Amino acid sequence: MERRLVQESAIGFAGYHEVFAGPMHGVNPLRAAASLVKLGIGTLQSLRRLVQIRPRVILLTGGWANLPLALAARALGVPTVIYLPDIEPGMTIKALQPFASRIAITVEASARFFPPGKSVVTGYPLQENRLTATRDDARRHFKLDPARKTLLVFGGSRGARNINVALGASLKPLLADGAQVLHVTGELDWRRAMREAGDLRQHPRYHAFPYLRSDMGLALAAADLVLCRAGASTLAELPYFGLPAILVPYPYAWRYQKVNADYLSERGAAIRLNDEDMSARLYETVSKLLHDDSRLREMSRRSRALAKPDGAAALARLLIETGAS
Repeated sequence: MERRLVQESAIGFAGYHEVFAGPMHGVNPLRAAASLVKLGIGTLQSLRRLVQIRPRVILLTGGWANLPLALAARALGVPTVIYLPDIEPGMTIKALQPFASRIAITVEASARFFPPGKSVVTGYPLQENRLTATRDDARRHFKLDPARKTLLVFGGSRGARNINVALGASLKPLLADGAQVLHVTGELDWRRAMREAGDLRQHPRYHAFPYLRSDMGLALAAADLVLCRAGASTLAELPYFGLPAILVPYPYAWRYQKVNADYLSERGAAIRLNDEDMSARLYETVSKLLHDDSRLREMSRRSRALAKPDGAAALARLLIETGAS
């Protein structure tokens, strides 16, 4: 996935390198043994690359591919910064943190997982298209009626089948209620979701897309309410736009998304809806919120109070400081 993102980006990368790695946790013994061999090879590859590149600081973001790089950096004395996007660290970041000079965290609630003084709250780095999006531009871009409430539904680049199915069952009454819907199905579920939508695909207030890239910032700016999973980006994007949300944690992502959803819901910025309850409760939950202006305003206020819009700059400053020390 990273290779495709690098190729599609407009960023002028000075170089791109891949090393061997593999998971050690939650896999059978045979795969763990294969991963151990890969990690050994990957560490040697990383040592070679670091000697060639001679970096002053390394940014790690979790995932087993970071482990050989962290080991090589420790051997060569290169300082590292780990960035934790979610609130609760996973197994890899827990394994990496002893090697790190500093740990950048999205919210203060993550500090309890690390030694005192080692973590720094930077916030989540927002993409430029989020920072420049305005509500007026968004409404014009998607041809939305400014007098109507807009529900934005998405589930990430690959989509969220259960969210799409639940929305499909509720779409007709939501449109009948007067809502307008921006629906990002994900590329994998696009054809099935469009078959399910049927004639509603032509409805003037239903706007469906397989995926949004540079337009995603405009979609967020256009929304009055969001229905989505509770990935790490929701901790930053929803507060930046002051968006009330119905968060449906992905049930197979251990507990990361549940912790993220609870963080926002406990602060009055969102409602957590469990995946198994979504089909039965989605229409009622969405409809009540869209017709309750005072609650939407209060949720929006509480969401915006959590915003840290300078996450990218704060993380960059931390990297510069760590590399210079």
